[in-house]
Amino acid sequence: MPKINILPPKVFNRIAAGEVVDRPYSVVKELVENSIDAGATEIEIYIEKSGEQMIRVVDNGCGIERDDLHSAFLPHATSKIAQAEDLESIMTLGFRGEAVASIAAVSRMTITSKTAAGKCYSLHAEGGEVGQITETAGENGTIVTVEDLFYNTPVRFKFLKSDRAEEADITNFVSRFILSRPDIAFTYYANGKKVLQSFGGGAEEAFVNVYGAAVLSQCYEINAEKHGLRIRGYIGNQNFFKPNKSYQSVFLNGRYIQNVTITSAIAGAYANYAMKRQYPFYVLYIDMPTEIVDVNVHPNKADVRFADNQVVYGIVNTVIAAILDGHAKALEYVVRQPSSGVYEAEEPKTASKNEQITVQEEKTLPMTPFLDKFKAEESIEEKPKTNTVFGIATLSYEEAQKELEACAPAFTAKVKGVELPFEEKKKETKTPVKGFIPKEEIGPYVPPVGYKDMPPPGRTKKKAEDLQKRFPDLYFKRNVFELNDPNYAKAQKQKEALDAFSENKRLLEELDKKNKQNAIDVSSCVYAGKLFNTYLMYECKDDIYIIDQHAAHERLIYNRLKRQMAERNVVQQPMLVPYELELNVFEREFIGEHIEEIREMGFEIAENDRKGYSITAIPLDLQHINIEAFFNEILGDISGYRAIRLTDILKDKLASAACKAAVKGGMDLTREEIDALFALMDGDMGLKCPHGRPVVVKMSRTEIEKMFKRIV
Repeated sequence: MPKINILPPKVFNRIAAGEVVDRPYSVVKELVENSIDAGATEIEIYIEKSGEQMIRVVDNGCGIERDDLHSAFLPHATSKIAQAEDLESIMTLGFRGEAVASIAAVSRMTITSKTAAGKCYSLHAEGGEVGQITETAGENGTIVTVEDLFYNTPVRFKFLKSDRAEEADITNFVSRFILSRPDIAFTYYANGKKVLQSFGGGAEEAFVNVYGAAVLSQCYEINAEKHGLRIRGYIGNQNFFKPNKSYQSVFLNGRYIQNVTITSAIAGAYANYAMKRQYPFYVLYIDMPTEIVDVNVHPNKADVRFADNQVVYGIVNTVIAAILDGHAKALEYVVRQPSSGVYEAEEPKTASKNEQITVQEEKTLPMTPFLDKFKAEESIEEKPKTNTVFGIATLSYEEAQKELEACAPAFTAKVKGVELPFEEKKKETKTPVKGFIPKEEIGPYVPPVGYKDMPPPGRTKKKAEDLQKRFPDLYFKRNVFELNDPNYAKAQKQKEALDAFSENKRLLEELDKKNKQNAIDVSSCVYAGKLFNTYLMYECKDDIYIIDQHAAHERLIYNRLKRQMAERNVVQQPMLVPYELELNVFEREFIGEHIEEIREMGFEIAENDRKGYSITAIPLDLQHINIEAFFNEILGDISGYRAIRLTDILKDKLASAACKAAVKGGMDLTREEIDALFALMDGDMGLKCPHGRPVVVKMSRTEIEKMFKRIV
């Protein structure tokens, strides 16, 4: 067995950094959490080059004593807890004591701190190696500077996102901090530019700083307390949804979390109102006793565990559903209604699903706080036991035996010793033929005199090459010596390349042949009339072509739009009033990465001063589209829940535009318009509309005469 080694701090700190400090945003998160735990009321955050070059967090908290500066860089050193019992009542954001040591192990880190009654001191660490404490000038509080992140672990750079994406993640977390602690003034700078700022004026001010007053007017402000759990914050009304989940925030005891139980409960409450690919908007603060929640699940502290998920789900779902459905109980929960609509409460009438949940919760959940035993007792009716496997009923041994006796008389007869009603065919045994000489007694084969090369009778062997010539369609497996032969492998690669080339050539020839077969000579066609002002008929020799005028025109317009896109020659329609896209940080980053593709579509789009984008022109052929719906489709699930291909969205939009612009079925076209449409088809009778429907149906004279029984 190999020798067991005790890893030095320099090694295990770098290992711990892989979980605690995986990207620049996690450094910002850990440092800001320390500032909040230090009692800071003002926090400034600076980053350079998406945090890889520099991250600095400045606060006016309590500061660090000189004697504790060295300890701050040690692993598992924390001022938040002192004994194991403290883990049961954690109210601080940090408590593990791993962040500073992990960050220092993969960067050049400096801590400068001053307490109210002491002097200002600074301590520098490089790659986990701590230097000497020096006295310096500074104000009350702490300044933590992290430079050259991951300089000694360059492999980590391979797993980072682009600079824009990393900066977007940091901005997103700063936004969460502004929402979670509205009593603290935050200022956030990225590359010298002020991105976010709050003034510590309360929850409403923080909400408006992050999302704007227009979003606030679409939300209910709620404050509910139920069975020891308090839910407050803002939820979107029944008609206010977002195209992705990046507008959803839950803070549990001041900590931002991502918990499946809570998100599922809220999604269930909105289920009757949300359409496909629509997600509710909410910023919720949930307070509960620390004894029934475990925050020590993962080093990043992003998820928590509840002592009883069902109770938490039921309370959250009941409160949100009561507000959305307009129950009388919601009057106790709503602080302010959305200004865009009127909130009406009504008495519950009958048993709708959400109302049943409400009544059940009132009856079964104890009215004591969460600190008591809060598991609700449910009376479940006993169901008759049935033998099933994957939902299919199975038989007992006695039942199976009865079925076997009924369906297999031969088996029953054998068991009971009864004579069979038929004779069973017995297996024949071969007997030696009289005069047969065993092979062992024959001896070796001797060819006849004068026929030295004659093979023994019945043992003629042919080489593989001879068999391949006689039977070219058969598959002959190569032996291991041939497969390992480099000449054979080289010949096989050449043969495969030749076969692939031949196959591609054959497919192209077949496609060209098919296109030629579908194409006809327009000059040889004669207009034969139209049906229902929708289907145009042209006679060509012994065939008649029936053309759907809408599908044909739609396809021609679609082809023209695609050609304009490919040639970067899209005609634009300027807008009298620019359309403003109000986006969050994730959406801005996504649009910024794909802005050139959007411009190639024909949109004139540029960043504005309100942290969004302004659209000043749209493609002329798409002038009737709903811009909001179009960009919501682009922004759908941008946070990684599905892959987005703008080319696919563009194809659908072009198809919709072509459909709207094309002549409709039932429209009475003049003869000149009909001939012009037929000429634009250029004899291509194999066209299909962008949605896959055929444009042309061909009928031969023979088929028509068979229909009328003129021929058989």
